[in-house]
Amino acid sequence: MPAWRNGTIPVSLGNTMKKRIVIALGGNALGDNLKEQMIAAMGTAKAIVDLVEQGHEIVIVHGNGPQVGMIETAFETAAKADRHFPVLPMSVCVALSQGYIGYDLQNVLRKELDARHLSIPVATIITQVEVDPTDRAFENPSKPIGGFMTKDEAEVLKSKGVPVMEDAGRGWRQVVASPKPVSIVEAAAIKALLAAGQIPIAAGGGGIPVALKDGQYRGMSAVIDKDFSAAKLAELIDADMLIILTAVEKVAVNFGKPDQKWLDTLTLADAEKYIGENQFAKGSMLPKVQAAIGFVSRTSKPGAPRQALITMLSKAKEGIEGKTGTVITN
Repeated sequence: MPAWRNGTIPVSLGNTMKKRIVIALGGNALGDNLKEQMIAAMGTAKAIVDLVEQGHEIVIVHGNGPQVGMIETAFETAAKADRHFPVLPMSVCVALSQGYIGYDLQNVLRKELDARHLSIPVATIITQVEVDPTDRAFENPSKPIGGFMTKDEAEVLKSKGVPVMEDAGRGWRQVVASPKPVSIVEAAAIKALLAAGQIPIAAGGGGIPVALKDGQYRGMSAVIDKDFSAAKLAELIDADMLIILTAVEKVAVNFGKPDQKWLDTLTLADAEKYIGENQFAKGSMLPKVQAAIGFVSRTSKPGAPRQALITMLSKAKEGIEGKTGTVITN
């Protein structure tokens, strides 16, 4: 265990509070294809290592929307061309995406750590996330995957029985079921890596959705929202802070309107009120705010408050210092 940690309460070194932090990387931190992913990952590594250099313990969770869609499409196309190629279950597609995104992140993080003379190992954990097979999300697919389509392209898929939806004004995408996480199967392994002073990359793409059946975890046809999985993981490993990174610096109400207002802080009560007013877009900011609420409400205790921060990647360091971002607090 790093020398600066004392149980689960962050301690002060100088003017900086050292914390155990789970970071949920948004899609803008990874790009939409292999070339973009490598370029984006290098910038992501610099921002993350800034936090490591301050002494924080870091766990990285990432999205996989474009990547898992490409994997599914590739195997579906191969299966049409040759019947010997299988059409892979969504759970396997998520597992594959964890491996190749983690591979890129590991390498750029190690390069950045070495450049700063920080000898800290990085490891990707292929992570299973337990879901409830009776979750009503399976009756109403809502999680976008893959690239954006035109409305005409979406109508073609819809005619074939493939669920599609318009995604926050950005185009049409295929959707799958998005159940809430119940538990993180590898949580103990992730805690062990942290205790050994390492940086885990875990629950990629929200984790491989599994359910316990006949004493064995079995894959489910779903994609779990990575922000909810990050919040659940932060809860299970007793993190001090959850950081959800997105494309904007702060959360706003009346977004895009003349009376738009950026929020520096957001109490649980105000967050629930704004959700009731439909202030946050379902395909973008809403799950981030809901995940932040869940973490803060489940983990804050007298004398040990927990916080969530929503901001953009380049502002994460300033956000932890209280200079920007939206802080969700109890």
